[in-house]
Amino acid sequence: MPAMHSFSAAGRSYRYVSVSGALEPAVFERLPFALKIFAENVLRRGGAKGDELLRTIVERQRGVDLPYFPARVVLQDLLGTPALVDLAGLRDAVAEAGGDPAQVNPQVPVQLVIDHSVSVEHAGRGDALERNAQIERERNAERFEFLEWARAAFNNVDIVPTGQGILHQINLERFSPVVMTQERGGESWAYPDTLVGTDSHTTMINALGVLGWGVGGIEAEAVMLGRPIHLRLPEIVGVKLVGAPQPGILATDVVLALTERLRAEGVVGAIVEFHGPGVGALSLADRATIANMSPEFGSTAALFPIDEKTIEYLKLTGRPAAQCELVEAYARAQGLWADAVETAVYDRAIAFDLSTVRRAIAGPRDPHQLLPLAEEQTSSLPPASLEEGSVVIAAITSCTNTSNPRAMIAAGLLARNARQRGLQRSHWVKTSLSPGSRTVLSYLQSADLYRPLQELGFDVVGFGCMTCNGMSGPLPAAVDAEVRQRKLGVTAVLSGNRNFDGRIHPLVREAYIASPPLVVAYAIAGTAKCNIAGDALGVDAEGRPVYLRDVWPSDAEIEAVLREHVRPEQFAQAYERIESAAKATRSVPARFPWNPASTYIKRPPYWEAQSDAWKLKDLRALAILGDNITTDHISPSGAILADSAAGRFLLAAGVTEHDFNSYGTRRGIHEVGVRATFANIRLRNEMVPEMEGSYTRVEPDRTIVPLFDAAQLYVDRQQALVIIAGRNYGCGSSRDWAAKGPRLLGVSAIIAESFERIHRANLAGMGVLPLQFEPGTTRHTLKLDGSETFDIGDVTSGLGPRGTLQLNITRGDGRTLSVPVTCRLDTYEEIAYFKAGGLLPLMRNQLLKAA
Repeated sequence: MPAMHSFSAAGRSYRYVSVSGALEPAVFERLPFALKIFAENVLRRGGAKGDELLRTIVERQRGVDLPYFPARVVLQDLLGTPALVDLAGLRDAVAEAGGDPAQVNPQVPVQLVIDHSVSVEHAGRGDALERNAQIERERNAERFEFLEWARAAFNNVDIVPTGQGILHQINLERFSPVVMTQERGGESWAYPDTLVGTDSHTTMINALGVLGWGVGGIEAEAVMLGRPIHLRLPEIVGVKLVGAPQPGILATDVVLALTERLRAEGVVGAIVEFHGPGVGALSLADRATIANMSPEFGSTAALFPIDEKTIEYLKLTGRPAAQCELVEAYARAQGLWADAVETAVYDRAIAFDLSTVRRAIAGPRDPHQLLPLAEEQTSSLPPASLEEGSVVIAAITSCTNTSNPRAMIAAGLLARNARQRGLQRSHWVKTSLSPGSRTVLSYLQSADLYRPLQELGFDVVGFGCMTCNGMSGPLPAAVDAEVRQRKLGVTAVLSGNRNFDGRIHPLVREAYIASPPLVVAYAIAGTAKCNIAGDALGVDAEGRPVYLRDVWPSDAEIEAVLREHVRPEQFAQAYERIESAAKATRSVPARFPWNPASTYIKRPPYWEAQSDAWKLKDLRALAILGDNITTDHISPSGAILADSAAGRFLLAAGVTEHDFNSYGTRRGIHEVGVRATFANIRLRNEMVPEMEGSYTRVEPDRTIVPLFDAAQLYVDRQQALVIIAGRNYGCGSSRDWAAKGPRLLGVSAIIAESFERIHRANLAGMGVLPLQFEPGTTRHTLKLDGSETFDIGDVTSGLGPRGTLQLNITRGDGRTLSVPVTCRLDTYEEIAYFKAGGLLPLMRNQLLKAA
């Protein structure tokens, strides 16, 4: 039985399930932070199996399904809207089968922030914020109308309106209590805040000592509907931080160095825990910058312990004093305070010296491509006009860095110093500032640092996830025309976390991640070909060269501004408008009134399980893809081009090109979502090696056509399809449409060398079979060219998690071979999803059975 203990905080007594009380002291002391969270969860929620599940955790058994119940779910609108559309569709499916649609309701608190809909249509002008907000409201009226219905129709759903900031920063600054409470049996109970979210960067909350990670929309829907996540215990990797960052080094530099190191160490799917004396050298905001980029390491989560800096941050951001006392008292009682995890024993240990970090950027296509900046001078002055390598987008964008006041103040001070020397941005650079919280503008204005940023073109363009997510808007017309006419390879520099192929802007060939002050510096220099740390950024009024070292602020100056101008009342004021927007009380129908003419929101088509979903015979390859295929390659989020399959659909529906909006904002309609699948303009399909973009070769015809057209042809032939890929298939954003799209194209299986965690789970949730080549076997060793057919047969007999199946290959000339593959349905829950044709048909059947 769970051990029930008590503690007091702020004059109140609380009960809690004590993990230490259920274990021998020596065993408890060896548990890492994450395992203590899992242990508390199974003791509190595991019922009669709680003790057995605790033993699984303590003994670190990885072959057992562990039911884990997160306390809440967070959603951003690009991925959260389709999740709510799915629930609305599930209500219809239940009602049409004779059930009560009101049965379909989230069982845990759900918080959605509308933060991914705004685009940088206007920039470099004082009214950009208002203009972009107006365009956002007009373009997304149908989506926002649906979300208003969802706010009123579903229980436990709170929606933060657009223009308030991004989900991750609001979650960090306001949503998370760190420790939750519940009244039960006349007593107050305390337990850890835990969550999952439909954005892979949900991990930013790990900075507070809160266990949360990104999941696909399908997994999120399961949790919303009261189901646990069934997981196998991940590897727990301890990263011991020592030393402290050198002067002039920002959190961006630290996280880019960590990203390179941890990718090289291979922490994919692991939970990383930071500990050691170096943790104390990092502010909470620095920790948030690091935790945010956990997906770029490949890890499931990147946890920091709860300590004094956690409590200081809670006070800074306006949490009540009683809550701050509760967090500290509970963390100490439960063994979650920093000193209680220094005795933890990890599955793997890594040491990282913060003092070795140097100023750097990352790119040109992946966040783990670290490029340290050399300070020696290599050329004279930056160019005077647009040329190869010119920076056409310089964006201080929301996700990673605008949660960090130190980085933002550094950018403002650099802008001030640059303006004092008479420097201006290069005229071809589109500059923008999109903070993740309204608090950012408050302290920049308080310190008189917003004005110099504006003078360099960094006006606030919106409070949302913009350029980092591909919502960078159009380039200036003259720049766009010159880049196209001269076929220039131009560049973007952004302070976000992702720079994948084709993500930032269709005309940008390379993109680099940099700290906010370096983004300002690149906007002045105007080119990525210079050595930004050593070459002159420009010349002053007297014609003297000005270097980065001349305008870079000192640490002491940054800290002085931080102490004086970042205050608790700024956070309180920023969130007054959010908390005053009460949940809608108007009466709405239980079923959403779908508009058949809508090009944004339509009833989803996933309800009927495919009767032959598990009979995988005579499959044709739709595409053969390489390593590191991201969810941006599979389901892009940015601009829709007129000559794409989705563009042609929208034009035929009467939508003008100006109003296409983005792939992400139209994920509530499956006709666009399926046409967006594999529509990335930088996609490389090895079946058509001479081409770039969304093309494939139809077999046995051997004709080359757009990939969507090929899929439609195969659907007409009733031909099931397969995707073949290399390592890290599905890395990047937690994008459920990267699984929904292939399913609707007729793809029955994905066979890859390895999968990223979130995407693999999404495939299982959509009834698409993920299969993994055994080590040493690849598309190259098998000499696959797309002329083959593939046979996996009936996999239902005796199918178990990670079981071995046989892949039979028939070449175009009739020769055959057979190789073993691992079934990457990792839990029995995922097997149940697959057999039912996906989570949603399974949930419909269970709801009807329970009625």
